[in-house]
Amino acid sequence: MTAPAEPEPVRCWPTSDPLYIAYHDEEWGRPVRGEQRLLERLCLEGFQSGLSWLTILRKREHFRAAFCDFDPERVARFGEADVERLMADAGIVRNRAKIEATIANARATAALHDAGKTLDRLLWSFAPGVTEPAAKPPRTLQDMPAKTPESTALARELKRRGFRFVGPTTAYALMQATGIVNDHLQDCIVRVAVQADIVAARTLP
Repeated sequence: MTAPAEPEPVRCWPTSDPLYIAYHDEEWGRPVRGEQRLLERLCLEGFQSGLSWLTILRKREHFRAAFCDFDPERVARFGEADVERLMADAGIVRNRAKIEATIANARATAALHDAGKTLDRLLWSFAPGVTEPAAKPPRTLQDMPAKTPESTALARELKRRGFRFVGPTTAYALMQATGIVNDHLQDCIVRVAVQADIVAARTLP
């Protein structure tokens, strides 16, 4: 008698692509701390606008090389020649507005540093209560909001400080991706582990 097949693990979106599976299981929703990694995620969310996230994932290493691993101090010094160089780089998304926004975002991050602040503290200051995400986890993708009061407030503050391509929807996608909120589905195979990581991350200075 043939043994019944093992049920497929529940993930937040259907995919058979190994890169996307690894991103879901190992990265999406896991807390991200630190200036370069957070600036990278913020800028890549902007580049993703109008495209699939898988497209961005496949180009991520090219983005890192093109933008000096998203070191804010180095990218802040990019000029028009760098914009033209990047517009000729087929390894990234060649969109002038998004390239210029990334440079502006690096400059805004550097300005935070000059003022004695950090992008890390700014982004994480808009996190909802640590127990709130666990209380009402989404059951389906349709249960996930496109934006929240927190993401709207975050977008407003980022724009005030000179960041670009950071509307409320993009800000919420950033919050989801970096563990500022936990939007893994209720039955997702990594939800519990992600929530534990988020709780631990909230204790960091």
